Amino acid sequence: MSHKITIEHSFASGHRLPHLGGKCVSLHGHSWSVAVTVSAAELSPEVTVVEFGALKVGVRRWIDEHLDHATMLGVRDRLIAPLVAEGNRVFRFGAEQPADHAEEFGYGLPWPTVEAVAVLLGRVAESTLIGLARADGARVERVLVRETQLNTAVYEPRLCDEHHHVGLFEASPRLSSCPSIVRAP
Repeated sequence: MSHKITIEHSFASGHRLPHLGGKCVSLHGHSWSVAVTVSAAELSPEVTVVEFGALKVGVRRWIDEHLDHATMLGVRDRLIAPLVAEGNRVFRFGAEQPADHAEEFGYGLPWPTVEAVAVLLGRVAESTLIGLARADGARVERVLVRETQLNTAVYEPRLCDEHHHVGLFEASPRLSSCPSIVRAP
C-alpha cells in the first residue's frame, strides 16, 4: 500500500534559454504552476504522510522569496549583470559559487528549462521535508511543473535502495548523493 499527498502552488517568473535558439532566446515570462507529491508506504502515528500545511508553507515560502516575480537565468547569461544593476531579482541556475544558500538548489542545472525548474523545486521540497514530522519512509516522489497550458515537465527521483533515494541532490557535491533523510525523526 502507498499513501500520497500533493501540494500545489503557482508563481510568475521570467526566463530565457539562449542556448536553445528559437523563441526562447528572448526574455519572456510565464505563470508557472507546480505540484509536489510526497509518498510513504505507511502513515505516521498522526495518520499523515506529512502535515499539508507545514509542507505548503515551506515550499511556497521558498518559491515566493526566490522565484516569484524574479527572472531565472543560467549563470553564464549576459543579462544577469544589467538586470541586477537595475534592481531586478535574478535567480541564477548553475552557479558554482552560489550567491546564497538558495542558489545551491540550482547547482548542476546550467539553464532554467522547465525540466531544470522541476529538479530545482524537487530539491527545495526535499529540503523542506527534512525538517518536518513525517511518516517513516516519506519522500518526494514526483514534481510536476507547468510553464504554460501546453508545456509540462515531470521529475521523479529514483530510489537507490529501499530506504534512500537519489536524484534530488545528485548533481551537487555540496549536497548528499543518497541522503539519509527518509526515516522519520
